[in-house]
Amino acid sequence: MRILLRVYSLVSRPVCAGKAARYRRGRKTPARAPLPILSIGNLTLGGEGKTPLACEIIAHFLRKGWRPALVSRGYRGAWERSGGVVSDGKTFFGGFREAGDEPVLVARRYPRAGVFVGRGRLASCRAAASLGFDFCVLDDAFQRLDLARDLDIVLHDPRSSSPRREGDRALARADVLLLPRGTSPERFEAYRRRFPRLKVFEYAAVPRGLFSADGQTGVPLEALSGKRVLAFAGIARPRRFFSQLESLGAAVVGRMTFPDHHLYPAASRARIAAAVSRTDPEMVLTTEKDAVKFEAGELPWEGPGLTVLRIGLDLPDEFFECLEAAVFPGKAGHA
Repeated sequence: MRILLRVYSLVSRPVCAGKAARYRRGRKTPARAPLPILSIGNLTLGGEGKTPLACEIIAHFLRKGWRPALVSRGYRGAWERSGGVVSDGKTFFGGFREAGDEPVLVARRYPRAGVFVGRGRLASCRAAASLGFDFCVLDDAFQRLDLARDLDIVLHDPRSSSPRREGDRALARADVLLLPRGTSPERFEAYRRRFPRLKVFEYAAVPRGLFSADGQTGVPLEALSGKRVLAFAGIARPRRFFSQLESLGAAVVGRMTFPDHHLYPAASRARIAAAVSRTDPEMVLTTEKDAVKFEAGELPWEGPGLTVLRIGLDLPDEFFECLEAAVFPGKAGHA
């Protein structure tokens, strides 16, 4: 798989560069949605924290009284091709099989936010506008140049060895760059010098708490200390998840990795059940993205229920001020 991703990267870079050049020279013109657009993306293939960032943005604007909507492709969901409304801010219409895992995660965590999926991002934005939402957050859209946006945000870890979709020079069309805490000051200054109009901020991935699979019941993070834990994950960087559990004091007695966006068919569920039986853990832990594929009453193992480690991003106030100024210029947040 890693070899295939490297080959994809070699093809993706010149293709993306050529597409960007056509828009830059005016040979193609992006469509304009009927409401403000924030775009979240990255330069690599997955694993940079786009979904936690979308959650932080949505939570911030909900607290301010705005009505945000997430617009996502809905990867591997039945509605990916046709498009669909996962949530209109009042009613939840679809699960992960229809909408994909990440949109369902956002819809469950923020029931007042809109969530729309489908390859046709413009159609999703128009649907959000028709339902009265104030702006859209486009997930994984930095390479989607066919739709105009009011702010382009890129998460990037310059130390990452993940295959690239685009090289650093693509940052010339970004507005905000988020670099992980621990990036050297020299690297920060290098980006600022090379891209003078780019606003550069620091972020850190942080654990927000332990929750039941439905996200309703919270457990203190301290509950992990010394606990025997079986952990499984179907995400781009599972090692990071396992390391976070260990840093919180968990005794990880079993680690199970699955492909990113894994759907957990019967064979995978049987593997997890066998591992639970073999290791006899006190807790079974997974990520929020994986947990949406398991209903509380349908766990394939006997014993402890499913616990979720929720991850968020620690971001500076100046980052959110930048977002507000770009999307709602001249307006203060609602009470």
